Amino acid sequence: MKLGIDVFFESRFQEFKGKRIGLVTNMTGVNHRLVPTIDLFHAHPDIELTALYGPEHGIRGDAKEGEKLDSFIDPYTKVPVYSLYGASKKPSKQMLDPVDVIFFDLQDIGARYYTFIYTMAYVMEACAEHGKHFVVLDRPNPISGSLMEGNLVKEEAQSFVGLYPIPNRHGMTVGEIALLYKHEFGINCELTVIPMDGWERDMYYDQTGLFWVPPSPNTTGIDMNILYLGTCLVEGTNLSEGRGTTRPFEFIGSPYIDGYRLAKVFNGKGLPGVLARPISFMPTYQKHKDKVCEGVQLHVVDRHSLHSLKTGLTLIETIAEMYPNDFEFLEHKENQKFFFDLLAGTKALRDRILNRDIKGFLEECEEELHYFSKQKQPYLLYN
Repeated sequence: MKLGIDVFFESRFQEFKGKRIGLVTNMTGVNHRLVPTIDLFHAHPDIELTALYGPEHGIRGDAKEGEKLDSFIDPYTKVPVYSLYGASKKPSKQMLDPVDVIFFDLQDIGARYYTFIYTMAYVMEACAEHGKHFVVLDRPNPISGSLMEGNLVKEEAQSFVGLYPIPNRHGMTVGEIALLYKHEFGINCELTVIPMDGWERDMYYDQTGLFWVPPSPNTTGIDMNILYLGTCLVEGTNLSEGRGTTRPFEFIGSPYIDGYRLAKVFNGKGLPGVLARPISFMPTYQKHKDKVCEGVQLHVVDRHSLHSLKTGLTLIETIAEMYPNDFEFLEHKENQKFFFDLLAGTKALRDRILNRDIKGFLEECEEELHYFSKQKQPYLLYN
């Protein structure tokens, strides 16, 4: 199969000859031979690369989650790099002045919480406001484009981890999401999507023949990506989601948990496609840094029968029930908001967990998924 960047250089680059080019990318922006898009653009005689734009984690992926970034001059190309995860997440007129066209080449992971698709939205908004052309070099959804899970984000819970009413697992590529933004959510910029050639909707990333380049420090592989749809919600609690270990979002635990007991209770629920193994671990940073935690590692047994969101919610609900005096949702001290609500896309899910009613929540999701399935249909580019 051919990535959008491969198709571009094979048959489309002449369309942009004479244009000043900006590029939103990071270390995942590579062709099928792992040559960086930055290098390909910078070295090409018919492409004038005049600006780079870095999302969360930076263009080289050396910044941790949530770490604010400054603008700088790229030491390799001498091209200015404007941070889209610093003082502002939306490029200003001054940041867009050096370019006529902005290309977007980032590997998404298929989950609503992941910020790259909102960086894309803000850049599209800025392009609409300042008359710039926006081009997406499309890439695979690594957890396939054939499944959906979850609820649509409610207005009161919109944030940079859930900016638009899309489900936790949206089943779209970034190019398809860009088309959805333009035609359904009113970001009316000049938009071109350069599709892949040979990608099919039921493909997982490890079926593409492509090399996996982690989009951020904690995106370790396909199992993590699948589980992340459910275990990312752990970030809004006092549980460790495994940051600071070799298996983030697969390791879940806390100093107050008995891992053997938790694994037995969780496995007793008989969820398809997943097994829990009791573990001990010590995070090197973030929650419970340098403290021994017990908990479980979730193992994907069958990705096709596993419902990732249900798995994560069941684990959180189980821990909340087993440790009612210890388990907490984290509240922001300054604004009394719960980060869990922003991840969940609703304020209602916290109470559902505490009242042992995630089953009812997931049943309600089905109607929203049916609506979204029809809404996104016109913008799907692949079989």
